[in-house]
Amino acid sequence: MPLCQWHYRDSSSANPLFSTEDAIEANRFMKGIEAAAGVSIGGIDLAKFISQQIEDLGAEVCYHKFLPHSKHFHPLKFFTSMTNDMAIQPNGTDTNFGINTIGIIRAPRGDGKEAIVLVTPYNSRRVDSNELLSLALGFSVFSLLSRAAWLSKDIVWLAADSQFGEYAAVSAWLNQYHNPVFLSHSMILDTKIYDGNAEKAEFFTFKRAGTMSAALIVKVGETRRYGDRDSVTMYAEASNGQMPNLDLLNVVHYLAVHRQGFRVNIAAFSSLLSSAWLRVIAEFFHNLGTVLRKINPDWKLDIAVPDYVEGTANLANSIYNQALGVPTGSHGAFRDYQVDAVSLEFSPTFNVRNENAKSLLLLRGGRLIEGVVRSVNNLLEKFHQSFFLYFLTAPSKFISVGVYMIPFALLLAPLPIVAAALADGNKSMEKLPENLIDNGKASVNADVLQNKGGSWKWLQAAKVLLVIQLWAVCVSLLPYYITQIPDFTPMQSAVIWAMLSIIILIALYVMFGSPYPAGVEWKLLKATMITSISIGLGLMSIINFATAQLGALIVIPMCLFSRPLKAGSGMHSLPRAVLLISNITLAVLGFPPAALLIMKGLSKGSWTVDVGDFWVWMEFLWQWSSATYLYLFLVHLPCWLLCIHVLLHPCRQELKLKQE
Repeated sequence: MPLCQWHYRDSSSANPLFSTEDAIEANRFMKGIEAAAGVSIGGIDLAKFISQQIEDLGAEVCYHKFLPHSKHFHPLKFFTSMTNDMAIQPNGTDTNFGINTIGIIRAPRGDGKEAIVLVTPYNSRRVDSNELLSLALGFSVFSLLSRAAWLSKDIVWLAADSQFGEYAAVSAWLNQYHNPVFLSHSMILDTKIYDGNAEKAEFFTFKRAGTMSAALIVKVGETRRYGDRDSVTMYAEASNGQMPNLDLLNVVHYLAVHRQGFRVNIAAFSSLLSSAWLRVIAEFFHNLGTVLRKINPDWKLDIAVPDYVEGTANLANSIYNQALGVPTGSHGAFRDYQVDAVSLEFSPTFNVRNENAKSLLLLRGGRLIEGVVRSVNNLLEKFHQSFFLYFLTAPSKFISVGVYMIPFALLLAPLPIVAAALADGNKSMEKLPENLIDNGKASVNADVLQNKGGSWKWLQAAKVLLVIQLWAVCVSLLPYYITQIPDFTPMQSAVIWAMLSIIILIALYVMFGSPYPAGVEWKLLKATMITSISIGLGLMSIINFATAQLGALIVIPMCLFSRPLKAGSGMHSLPRAVLLISNITLAVLGFPPAALLIMKGLSKGSWTVDVGDFWVWMEFLWQWSSATYLYLFLVHLPCWLLCIHVLLHPCRQELKLKQE
């Protein structure tokens, strides 16, 4: 963290301006908005109250109307913005809409070219006490910053209406912020809010600040029933494995722990935290590290067992969330526009009705946010000198891209070597019958002699690959048509999806021919499979490294160990049994629904099987335009099917050669 040290040291050396008076103001705001929420219809009264408070501070205010985005599958959704379907309808008469309220403070020492964004989401349809506390915390910090003379960047406070989801509200606003839409009906909703008062119409045109330097999403979560102090949980994962600059997380962690006394957490797999086998492994490595440290005191490898278990659970969760490709919060919407953002969820250890403890949380939380804003405000340029690619093992510990690229490279390294060896071995087999004839062995099967196709046999293997890739594309597009059928349960949709996939595969083989009658040798099929997965994993590592890493752990052993089940007929019983069991096990684990079961078991601790869960999971991926969906069907599934072809290969040529 080369750049962030002076950031947080500068901000922590300054005396915080957030005081008990600001906490009292937050409590007063909370009571006022609670009263407004009791009489609010469709969230309009809440928006009016928030905007009035912002206007009283002397800040600029505006509204943003948005609609829920469509959840229907569309093939081009993976290559377009998620917010294209959130635009306001031309007639402006929709009743199912959300209203974001935006306040803007113009920096007294700035030129309006940069801005810092604070976001506090709330559900306007049903506001709970934690969301009221979040709004109060956001307003109190915004009120303080409206009086700050040291600001060099504009401050934008977004009170995001999350009735359709936090991400939808923030993403719709960001889309309008960066891609302006000019419509003649833009005043319809705004005049309704103030009962047709056209004098305030200038407050309701969409307003913008400068280029966003960073963003903080502030929420107050559920009360923790354990622990001796309040905690802050950081959420950083954005879409397709994107992460904010590590300096931003370091600033938050330092100020939260060393200045405000919060316990900082990151999300972890709860099933791994309570895992007995993981604890046994941790104890083994701890004892091994203790022995090694006695040999050399500089080898600090004796990690405590709780730290090892917690670090492993954190690392697994970080890899899983990045590989899934789905944001863990509304901060992911900012990363789509290359803005560093992090979500902070405060978890108090008290009941929110406890006034004294609530005021203390507001005071410490407000000072933390103020410190982060000060740090970002002091930046002369965007965060760029620290890491953007990393896995978190703890709030202050990480694994950088320079470390985790090594095992991925080691996994990929054998693939081209094995493919070349298979091709060379196949050429040797083609020359074998001629050698037998030269040595006087006259009885050679005519089919073997006719199989001297040379390099042209690669075209047959490539044809099989192209047919399977075409099938995979068709399978990936089938949900577009299945979702057009109304009133289908997830299980029914999954069953229809599977049946249509099998029918399409059979039809393609009838049209273009199956690999077995064409005489494609299994070594060429395997070499083609390895070449295909090498290219697929290489491309996926550019889009989402975590997905490529997890995919490589599954498909590479499946590729390397795949061998026709009939090829081991001449082996002893024990090696043949081991080969059979390993091939079948890897083929089962490589099947995408089986991978879903493993992920579900690790993340939720549930190992139950439901066919409809796979449809729900795929629907979840395409709704978020996750590139993992494309990887599963265009890279992983073709590789698995080629592996099945290799396992079931009849091996006629080898059997005939053995007979000769």
